Amino acid sequence: MIIAGERSGVGKTTVTLALLSALQRRSQAVQSFKVGPDYIDPMFHRHVTKRACRNLDPVLTSEAYVQQCFAQHSQTADYALIEGVMGLFDGASGSDDFGSTAHIARLLNLPVLLILNCSSLARSIAAIAHGYRSFDPRVNVAGVVLNRVGSDRHLELLTAALEPLNLPILGVLRRQDEITIPDRHLGLVPTAELENLNPLLDRLADLGETCFDWSQLLPLLKCQPLEKSESKIQVLNSKVRVAIAYDSAFNFYYADNLDLLEQLGAELVYWSPLTDSALPERVRGLYFGGGFPEVFAAELAANQSARQAVDAAIQSNMPTYAECGGLMYLCEQIIDFAGQSHSMVGILPTTAKMGKKLTLGYRQATVMQNSPMMNKGDRVWGHEFHRSTLTHESDQPLFNLEGYHSSIPLKSEGWQCYQLHASYTHLHFGTQPEFLKRFLHQCSQFEGH
Repeated sequence: MIIAGERSGVGKTTVTLALLSALQRRSQAVQSFKVGPDYIDPMFHRHVTKRACRNLDPVLTSEAYVQQCFAQHSQTADYALIEGVMGLFDGASGSDDFGSTAHIARLLNLPVLLILNCSSLARSIAAIAHGYRSFDPRVNVAGVVLNRVGSDRHLELLTAALEPLNLPILGVLRRQDEITIPDRHLGLVPTAELENLNPLLDRLADLGETCFDWSQLLPLLKCQPLEKSESKIQVLNSKVRVAIAYDSAFNFYYADNLDLLEQLGAELVYWSPLTDSALPERVRGLYFGGGFPEVFAAELAANQSARQAVDAAIQSNMPTYAECGGLMYLCEQIIDFAGQSHSMVGILPTTAKMGKKLTLGYRQATVMQNSPMMNKGDRVWGHEFHRSTLTHESDQPLFNLEGYHSSIPLKSEGWQCYQLHASYTHLHFGTQPEFLKRFLHQCSQFEGH
């Protein structure tokens, strides 16, 4: 089943976590998915289910990959739950709904549970529900969740208004001011930074058990047998150790990318630029994902030995891939929201400065320079999501960027030097494993430093 909202901020993550927590309390194996490119919501899913959440994004991958990914990972669970993105029909552009929750529902032929924000509404809720159910008859809205219900009388009015639609009410959530997940400049605060997360999830599990019609929900959530497709991936002859920066500052990784690296022959070695004084031994490649280096800039700056080790490794031509927050770490400095400057690795002759403006959206990137990951002329879909800018851009940028169905010009970005590929653009390699193959081949050729 897919959890959808009539808009962003309506409570999709709260409802999803309540359902996942209730199922987990029942000791049910549940596989979760997230529509779109988001990294943080899947962290919460994983904390509850103890299984990696998978992103379903046909823009970054393909329609066939979405179907294959869902089929593969739902087979090992009793129940499957997909959290949608934005409003039900909001996709990558305004002209169609490609990449939307509705698009995924059609691709996978799954029912939708629509969350409605009932605050300040009574009979009008029926018009909203009717509009969403009838807008695209190919989408099966199997029921609704009434969120932010104020009182018994309010619920009575809402129920009476919806009755003529014969649309099942599968959940009712009262206003829960005490249940809030903190957020900041890029969305929710990640799980690793929340001290009271488990008590919060316990309260959500209580809500999940008491506020939903499980007799109708469980059949919708039950995994159905699907035909699995075997992936045919050529692996390297020997394992190549790749260091993955993973801690509170760097934790934006698609589970599929890490799995794919291992399938291709990488031995992933996790380390922390925050707390480890040196790189792991015998590694032949570095991977820096995104995250929040600006929040932990003082701690990253204080770990001078780690910064020096990374600088020396890259200068010795160790193949290195860095995305967004990883790129920021490799700059000379990060200037945080308070205007404080913090020294970083310094391999890139520029400074990352935090600001109010959000850079957000899908990007079609054309490669302008050979890198350890890609060849000049390659094209790939990616996603940008950051509030920092660089004080100096590369004289020879890595990517020429175009938006998704947009005439708004975008500046080129990204850096290539030594054997480094660094860019703000997040990539999912599910449909283009050849980029990771090239990276691992370059790693296998590295002789050490």
